[in-house]
Amino acid sequence: MFESLSHLALQEYWWVLVSILGAVLVFLLFVQGGQTMISCLGKTEVERTMIVNSLGRKWEFTFTTLVTFGGAFFASFPLFYSTSFGGAYWVWMIILFAFIIQAVSYEYRTRPNNFFGERTYEKFLFVNGLIGTIFLGTAVATFFSGSQFSVSEMNQSQWEVPAHGLEAALNFFNLSLGLAVFFLARVLALLYFMNDIDDDTIIERAKKRLVINAGAFLVFFLTFVVWLMLRDGFAVNPDTGEVYMEPYKYFNNLIGMPVVLIMFLLGVVLVLWGIFVGIKSASRKGIWYAGIGTVVTVLALFFLAGFHNTAFYPSTYDLQNSLTIQNASSSHYTLTAMSYVSLMIPFVIAYIWYAWRSINVKRIDKEEMSATDKDGHVY
Repeated sequence: MFESLSHLALQEYWWVLVSILGAVLVFLLFVQGGQTMISCLGKTEVERTMIVNSLGRKWEFTFTTLVTFGGAFFASFPLFYSTSFGGAYWVWMIILFAFIIQAVSYEYRTRPNNFFGERTYEKFLFVNGLIGTIFLGTAVATFFSGSQFSVSEMNQSQWEVPAHGLEAALNFFNLSLGLAVFFLARVLALLYFMNDIDDDTIIERAKKRLVINAGAFLVFFLTFVVWLMLRDGFAVNPDTGEVYMEPYKYFNNLIGMPVVLIMFLLGVVLVLWGIFVGIKSASRKGIWYAGIGTVVTVLALFFLAGFHNTAFYPSTYDLQNSLTIQNASSSHYTLTAMSYVSLMIPFVIAYIWYAWRSINVKRIDKEEMSATDKDGHVY
């Protein structure tokens, strides 16, 4: 089946799969967003325990999706993986460190004889939520702004600035997306708490925080989108492979791919509707409107970066060293073999959905935390 597809068709297929994983990852970052609000939403020990356990039952979904996202990129577009993860290694090492302390915090927060104390691990969770969202958003923004790297004829990449990726965080265009992801994660977390926690006090605090964080998200997201639509982009000549700067490239991509335009607009509307129903009535359904909208919107952004003759990882050091889905991908044989493996994805998604439903069969309340604390595991 897959053997009959052209190399380009397989490259596009895998860009779609990687984009889906990236979009789902951004939605699952609500765990990180929630970790930055443990103290402001939970004023007592039992309230903080409810919040931590609400997130603790989902943090492994986010971690697994992050690893799968990186693995899929490595297998399908290895030149990107070696260039970004090998060159901008300080950014990725910081992100990795943030996720390590997250895992440690959930494991040891309530362990007996914990000499650090619960509040110390809650601070670690805050660090993970802050760094994990902003740095991931900043890294994705370089798909549109470019990075300082070169690639030799032997496909050996080299980072051309000593900061090794940290310079991306000093670019306000990149930072605008990073902050948009940070506040979006907090918005999604607040909507998720409304869905998962049965406590009127926490829900009321979440409603108040939702207004503030939604406003901040819209400011940074609109800044990024308007800037993206107006800036020059990295276009690729389909006949020669030459990379050149095209005015309003990403706006042209949006107009040139009507399906992506519809996806983008639909996603934004769903996110806004989820926020609206959350603010108006603390509806349990807000997380699903906003969550689906987040996935669809991020998916559209990935398509803008990789399709329509666009360099998805541009080099501002030398335009001709920029990476496209054609020159950065694995061989036809490798993509074909992996495509058969990808047929298992629907079964994995079905399992995740089943596990999610099983975990959320009952909303978290104070009585459950007290019983769990005595009779079983509590984060």
